[in-house]
Amino acid sequence: MNPASGRRLERRLVALGVTGSIAAYKAVELLRLLTAEGADVVVLLSPSASRFVGPLSFAALSRHPVETDVLDLLPDGRIGHIVVADTVDAVVVAPATATFLAAMASGLAGDVVTATCLATSAPVVVAPAMDGDMWTHPATVANVGRLRDDFGYAVVEPESGPLASGQSGTGRLAELPKIVDAVVRAIGDRPVRQPDPAARPPIADTTPRDSDLVGRRIVITAGGTREPIDPVRYIGNRSTGRMGAALAEAATARGAMVTLIAAAVEVPLPSEAHVVRVETTAELRDALAAAMGGSSHVSDRGRMGAPDALVMAAAVADFTPAQPRGTKISRADGLTLELAPTPDLLGEVAAMAGRSRNGASAPYLVGFAAETGGFDRAAGKLEAKGIDLLVANDVSEAGSGFGTDTNRVTIFDRSGAADALPMLSKREVADRILDRVAAALDARDASAQTAGEQQSAGMQQPAGTEGGRG
Repeated sequence: MNPASGRRLERRLVALGVTGSIAAYKAVELLRLLTAEGADVVVLLSPSASRFVGPLSFAALSRHPVETDVLDLLPDGRIGHIVVADTVDAVVVAPATATFLAAMASGLAGDVVTATCLATSAPVVVAPAMDGDMWTHPATVANVGRLRDDFGYAVVEPESGPLASGQSGTGRLAELPKIVDAVVRAIGDRPVRQPDPAARPPIADTTPRDSDLVGRRIVITAGGTREPIDPVRYIGNRSTGRMGAALAEAATARGAMVTLIAAAVEVPLPSEAHVVRVETTAELRDALAAAMGGSSHVSDRGRMGAPDALVMAAAVADFTPAQPRGTKISRADGLTLELAPTPDLLGEVAAMAGRSRNGASAPYLVGFAAETGGFDRAAGKLEAKGIDLLVANDVSEAGSGFGTDTNRVTIFDRSGAADALPMLSKREVADRILDRVAAALDARDASAQTAGEQQSAGMQQPAGTEGGRG
């Protein structure tokens, strides 16, 4: 405890691991209690935990990027969960599922939570939560015993009461203050393990962007399209959807109403967004038509007014098999593919939005270009497609390609300016893009209001004055 502040975890770095129990929502409040005790908290989410509660709340409360993937790198190239393991004063896993307990007892590292626990020499506190029969199963009892007796983990046992299954029994997550007390005891009077902030996990960007997209409707595309060869095989690309998901998360955090059209993605998508799932370029085309206020050739359902902005972060296939087969092609038959170009969806959307006829109220359009070796074609693409911004990155550069948590982009605008950003997290890249979108929409609305006021003033001039009938 810091005698001056009275806070028992002052200056301590605590990793909060969250696994896929229905009690995962309680981890948000546990984070609040840990920070109230003075702790600096970094959150680790297993893939199943992300289905119960998204990373946005944890990131906002902890001020740290949330670790969700063992392959994630920090902007400076360090491995995220290893930095956590090497610097924390304690790890607390709450709720801890039966799967987590079994994996740890066997030394398996399949996600950031188990990998961090295996990689750290800091004390580990485990607070299980599960169905009553799972908790009393001999396998779970043996796993808990090994963690406590062989590994020295502090186990905050679950409590009795109503369970998610509708039954009553022992399996409820322990009361949160009890878990905090266990963390305090586990750390004890050990010295602060890593006092240097530069060595710890980085603090997330806290540039104020409060609610500058409230009332705006933004359509974002994410992931890679898949073009079928036959019912089993397809042509695809390396996109994981991380950039599009980061854009959707950032836009919802700033108050926007987000429609996220998601092709093949490998990351959790923000629950705050309205997600439309697609697979092929043709399906993406239909979803865009509906989202932009037009109609698809499949159905007119879901039609709505044009959005304020469209951000095309999806990696759309340039080619599709000319004659996909309805049945699986046999290996013995061999395979020769004839490819046909796919439509230029961004160009179509620009035309659909009526930019040449109604530019003042047309949606603000942002395109992406994945290049290799340079951006010589970027300015030409922006002009040819009739869009407002083009975000280009060199996917051959380490840390800037598909599947990474970082990106180095150059943003081109219609004035001919090019803004080359440093290597940043994809969330920060998303916010830099949305900074421009928000400013452009505000300027558009101000211009439209001024024009309307001038027109109204002209119509009200009395006869005999300039502009009237004298």
